[in-house]
Amino acid sequence: MRFRPLLGLVGAAVMSLALAGGACAEDKVVKIGAVFPMTGGAASAGVHAKYAIEVAMDIINNAHPELGDFPLAKNAGLAGLGGAKVEVVFADNQGSPATGQNQALRLITEEKVVALTGAYQSGITLTASAIAEKYGIPFLNGESVAANLTERGFKWFFRTTPVATDFAKIYAEFLADMKAAGAKTDSVALVHDNTEYGTSVAGTITSIFKEKGQGIALDVAYTVNATDVQSQVLQLKEKNPDVVIMISYTSDAILFAKTMQALDYKPAMLLADDAGYSDPSFIKAVGKLSQGAFNRSSWSVGPPGSTTAIIADIYKKKSGDEMDDTAAREMQGFFVLMEAIDRAGSTEPAKIQAALKATDLKPNQLMMGYRGVKFDDKGQNVLASGIIIQLQDGENYVAVWPKASAEKAPISPYKGW
Repeated sequence: MRFRPLLGLVGAAVMSLALAGGACAEDKVVKIGAVFPMTGGAASAGVHAKYAIEVAMDIINNAHPELGDFPLAKNAGLAGLGGAKVEVVFADNQGSPATGQNQALRLITEEKVVALTGAYQSGITLTASAIAEKYGIPFLNGESVAANLTERGFKWFFRTTPVATDFAKIYAEFLADMKAAGAKTDSVALVHDNTEYGTSVAGTITSIFKEKGQGIALDVAYTVNATDVQSQVLQLKEKNPDVVIMISYTSDAILFAKTMQALDYKPAMLLADDAGYSDPSFIKAVGKLSQGAFNRSSWSVGPPGSTTAIIADIYKKKSGDEMDDTAAREMQGFFVLMEAIDRAGSTEPAKIQAALKATDLKPNQLMMGYRGVKFDDKGQNVLASGIIIQLQDGENYVAVWPKASAEKAPISPYKGW
């Protein structure tokens, strides 16, 4: 009988150790919030963003020696945090800036995430990142291109992707080269939705083109998630510009392609600003109606056996689709965030922020074709860059410009269907 108190003490001690061990295991999880459109008109983009983040989680949480020296791939978990595993809590912004803001607030206050990523649409990134700024939580954006996102004086917002200004300059240089090769590029029309993304990118292109002596002959705006774009296509058909630059999310891009075919309108050159035109669901739905469409990108699969090709293969096995530029930029952004957390060796927001500010990744440490990742005092990656791709060979995009990055020569005029 006298041993019972002792046994009780031993049992309590064992239980205490077990609970402490459980707490340690729990501490070895780094929780990140991801805000993307899982429903609504941009749901396909959100679903593919989720696949991209999940592939990155797998690469980080499990050893992938086949990826060589690619950051975070060698070890299982984050070495800087004792092998901690990454957990991502996904939130549906429903294509709404207000919902995106509310979801960011929930992820920070209820889920206790240590950092955020997302939110695809620039208008939603605008509101969601404002909440992160208020609460002092790092927000890493890999895909939204509205230039004003990094012009707000924020200290907790970081963006790895090239922005609208970068791409506008690329478009101007590309069109100048195409003109030198004999293509007609004198008159340019912009087609864009009325979201933060559409209006800001159109404004940026107009400004950059004006600086380079290239005016915009026609500006065609429409309401996002449109059900009828006949009047917009008829405007284009009447004015007949040499180049049409499309700034549209997926459902609208599909509708424009079908309407152009129905009204028998083909511009001499169609140049897309990524977004819907890179979405696998666009290519499946109307890729065969959009042959010869140019698009912007920073992603290239690379030769068989390369790091990028291996990552692309993992993604395809998970999603069933080829990795598009948007999903790739989202994945790259997530890797940059996690590399900074690993380097910080901490989940304290201020230490993550400091590590992000100190980021200096080289091209061989990236899956994207950037010149590197290094943030300026506004949080913008100053080494981001892009190329022009073209929908050729059925439903495949190939790099066509600049010449040094080209897989094939650009084909003109736009074939369509």
